[in-house]
Amino acid sequence: MSEITEKMKVEKNVLTTLKGIFDPEIPVNVFDLGLIYEIDVQEDMKVTIIMTLTAPNCPVAESLPNEIKEKVANTDGVNDAEVEMTFEPPWNQDMMSEEAKLDLGFL
Repeated sequence: MSEITEKMKVEKNVLTTLKGIFDPEIPVNVFDLGLIYEIDVQEDMKVTIIMTLTAPNCPVAESLPNEIKEKVANTDGVNDAEVEMTFEPPWNQDMMSEEAKLDLGFL
């Protein structure tokens, strides 16, 4: 399989994993909630996730990034995972998917 095809497969697997991880306070997965800013699959199949939280003082500020790192690292095709936190740009409700907005009654 070509490297590009393999990276695309791994990225799809990571996306599936992320859609199975939910913010414990909001019944929406972290991807549709808009917390994932970037998924970078490198040639060695190491995945770097750049993410944010709904607020810097979020009660799951310690546990959620660790959960994401652990679950992504155990995703099929991934050799290693790293999670980088950022608060730029700050999260806001516009970052949610249409589905998440609908689920939460914003539409």
